Amino acid sequence: MKNPTRCRIFLLSPAYAGGGRARMILSDRAQFELAQKLRSKRGAPIAEVFTFLSGLYFRGKIAYATAFARPAPGISGVLVITPTRGLVDARTRIRLDDLREFATVDIHSDDPRYRAPVERDARALAKKLPRWSEIILLGSIATGKYVDLLLTSFGDRLRFPVDFVGRGDMSRGGLMLRCAVDRQELPYVAVAGAIVNGKRPPKLTPRRYQVAPR
Repeated sequence: MKNPTRCRIFLLSPAYAGGGRARMILSDRAQFELAQKLRSKRGAPIAEVFTFLSGLYFRGKIAYATAFARPAPGISGVLVITPTRGLVDARTRIRLDDLREFATVDIHSDDPRYRAPVERDARALAKKLPRWSEIILLGSIATGKYVDLLLTSFGDRLRFPVDFVGRGDMSRGGLMLRCAVDRQELPYVAVAGAIVNGKRPPKLTPRRYQVAPR
């Protein structure tokens, strides 16, 4: 029987820091609010920056994870995988130089600049978490760039939403956003041995959101 008090931690795959929206925010001419935050001493939350870079996909991930995380004492319930800094709390504030650093590394499991920090933080997290914890990956499991690094530390505790199978990034983002608003959590299955490719599900019915999910 499922333990209702089980700790649940979410790991969010990162936004791409080398695309057009990244160049927009990195431009010296950028004057919009988020760009100004990045240039300030305090910086901006990484979740806010990655939502700007990625749009609906990351917006859905952060809304969903925030809604359903059940963190252990002293451990963040929502962690973001980064290109160079390992696993960081989604509330962590970054500055312009941090984003520039992220843009220099293409995420690949063979690149030690990405791999070593993620493996380090995954090992440390696995030791801190209670035995009956679940680590939910909100990101692609069809390639090894996340799974290969995380399975070693988390094993069968590493899980993902089964409804991701067959969906593209935008469909996943839309699904997670509506689940966060409706407070309907998705079912999860273990990453190890999972079927990661399947028939594309029907398109989601379009929906407008009057307020941002909290």
